[in-house]
Amino acid sequence: KACPNCCFCALFHFTVVPVILKALTYDEKRGSCSVGSNVRDAACYVCWAFARAYDPSELIPFINQISSALVIAAVFDRDVNCRRAASAAFQENVGRQGTFPHGIDILTAADYFAVGNRVNCYLTISVYIAGFPEYTQPMIDHLVNMKINHWDSVIRELSTKALHNLTPRAPEYMANVVLPRLLPLSVGTDLHTRHGAILACAEITHALCKLAEENNRSVTYYFNEKSLEGLKQIHQEVLAAICLFFFLYLSVCQFFFLTVCTLIEKLSLSKMPFRGDPIIGGWQWLINDSLRSLPLVSSTARQHIKESAVSALAALCNEYYINEKGEADPALQDELVTRYISGLQNTEEMIRCGFSLALGALPRFLLKGRLQQVLEGLKKATIISPEDVSFAQARRDALIAIAKVCQTVGVKGEGSQEEYVCKDNVTQIYATLLNGVTDYTTDSRGDVGGCCKQIMCWLAQQAAEKIDKFRAHAGSVFLTLLHFDRPPVPHIPHREELERIFPRSETETLNWNASSEAFPRITQLLGLPTYQYYVLLGLSVSVGGLTETTLRYSAQSLFEYMKKIQNDSSEMESFCETLLKVFEDNLRNDRVSVPLLTMLDQMLANGCFDIFTMQGNHPFPVKLFNLCKEEIKRSKDVRKLRSSIGVDITQDFFLSIFCLYFCMFSRFCGLIQFEGDMREKVLFQLFLLLCHPFPVIRKTTASQVYEMLITYSDVVDPAIMDEVMTILSDTNWEAELTVVREKRNHLCDLMKVPKPQLVSKVKYGNVLLSFFLCNDQLFY
Repeated sequence: KACPNCCFCALFHFTVVPVILKALTYDEKRGSCSVGSNVRDAACYVCWAFARAYDPSELIPFINQISSALVIAAVFDRDVNCRRAASAAFQENVGRQGTFPHGIDILTAADYFAVGNRVNCYLTISVYIAGFPEYTQPMIDHLVNMKINHWDSVIRELSTKALHNLTPRAPEYMANVVLPRLLPLSVGTDLHTRHGAILACAEITHALCKLAEENNRSVTYYFNEKSLEGLKQIHQEVLAAICLFFFLYLSVCQFFFLTVCTLIEKLSLSKMPFRGDPIIGGWQWLINDSLRSLPLVSSTARQHIKESAVSALAALCNEYYINEKGEADPALQDELVTRYISGLQNTEEMIRCGFSLALGALPRFLLKGRLQQVLEGLKKATIISPEDVSFAQARRDALIAIAKVCQTVGVKGEGSQEEYVCKDNVTQIYATLLNGVTDYTTDSRGDVGGCCKQIMCWLAQQAAEKIDKFRAHAGSVFLTLLHFDRPPVPHIPHREELERIFPRSETETLNWNASSEAFPRITQLLGLPTYQYYVLLGLSVSVGGLTETTLRYSAQSLFEYMKKIQNDSSEMESFCETLLKVFEDNLRNDRVSVPLLTMLDQMLANGCFDIFTMQGNHPFPVKLFNLCKEEIKRSKDVRKLRSSIGVDITQDFFLSIFCLYFCMFSRFCGLIQFEGDMREKVLFQLFLLLCHPFPVIRKTTASQVYEMLITYSDVVDPAIMDEVMTILSDTNWEAELTVVREKRNHLCDLMKVPKPQLVSKVKYGNVLLSFFLCNDQLFY
């Protein structure tokens, strides 16, 4: 530490300052982390102490060195604590010394809070500070010397992007000094240095070419022959390394695939004069090999390599595969399209993903005349078959590719189906996209098929569902189609009502991710017959879901809608008919049926169907009751049981089956509120369970019947109410069945419910164990 009260001679300055400056950038890797952050933080404190210990005149010889080092630490340090410490030390020196160049201006941009965001520091703040000549070269040199070979790959990548942004500040220095220094490093032996150097060469080259084009100069203005050859040489060296190390060091090859694809993309975007050069064929081979090798690389690197390869392909095709007439070479077109379409039926999911996105990245001139072939190939890749049922990610990428292809070729109603989206193929395209909505494939990651819904949602349904990002995407597409006016999209059902619910002025401000904003709007579509089924299907998953905010706002919006239509018998009849249709269509589809049961329970408890309670034998509760019985018929899914009741009763398989019946009927104690035969049916089923073979079910059933009778007191004659409640509460329902059955039968006599009849026993050990409910008879 530096003591503010100490006074040192000039010789000390020349001894200490270089050490402190070195400490500000000290970074030593130990294992998977660094041990240099404490040293850098202490060095910042020393610089802070300098401001208090010395007069400005004593530090004049070192001002440029210290100020540059503190700026570099404040902007480029990996750790936020060090960046903030450097910013604080810089501020202290600016305030007390007053000699730091452009101190106030820099502090305004790089204050304590601004440097908290590392990406912002590298890509934005650094560009502003580099605008001051005193800091430009030191910042560039630090990135080249210390950061492009950093042990953290994120820092290496950020550094190369920062060099891209800094290039316009010193183009001559970048072209004549930095790039010649980087080219030998890009073919060196150190992996980290090689990775950073290749990316840096790509970014700087791209920035220099953009700068030359902006100034109406040749793209090669900043490059000499040696630099151009050096850029081409990178690919050759990397190709040799891949061939040598592919099977031995696959993790090394991952770096090469990723970096060289980025290099190809940047050089293509830079319009380098390589047209007709054999290097183009080598680039194409490497892109194809990157896509073919996706199954062999680590799961964390796959997405990055896939995106990088596809971006490189798009840039390469746009720059080097188009002739003077704006057309593609027929042989080259046939080779690319045929190769990629054949890859869509590969047995490896990742290869399908890569080639699907490659087709989606092809420019219009390569799709011309082959559009129908491409769409047919992608359509086949979206079809679920027994062999590839788990390939949800491949189907997602195929759908993404279809959307991109459609954007690329454009729409022309009377055009050729080989060149445009037109009346001859639009039906096929929409059918393929909308089929993706039905993909709910699940694996260990959950609803992986849900990714396909991002392409083209069955909008009303998806805008009412529980997953925020899908709801937001569906809502955004919904409003885009509704308010699109170049030209307006025809045949949208209930357009006037929709425009009233979703005004054009709120298209940008409505936050579909927020449940509090989305559900009050989307539930209004329940009043529109065309949308009612789909919105109710989506709401079933949301209202019966587990996410607290989604559940609260979706249920609240649904109940408010139900209150509005309570006195409208025709609206209620229509709603209930649709609700039963949703239930019937999704019987034993646990993704929908389980939350639907939860939603129904809440609706019954909130009196949403009170209009029917005074109508004896109304068909709605009868149909609902029968659907509930059908839902659990021969069901063996324990998850359904656990989603229906909050108590984990047992892991036993057969008990789970019996409990499933129990939880279903206990869930619908609310059906007792409907008058007529419904009450007798509900009571009969519940009294069956009072003599269930498992004591815990008998006990829980008695408790729920007790609560039900308190809630709906009109079910029992007041004269016998006390006796019924006493039997339910005082009886030991875990006692022997003979004792329990006597109490149950007495309840049946009191409430005039038929007594269940005993039939012959079925052995529990029999795998074909019959259910204990069949034709209103009880099997023990």
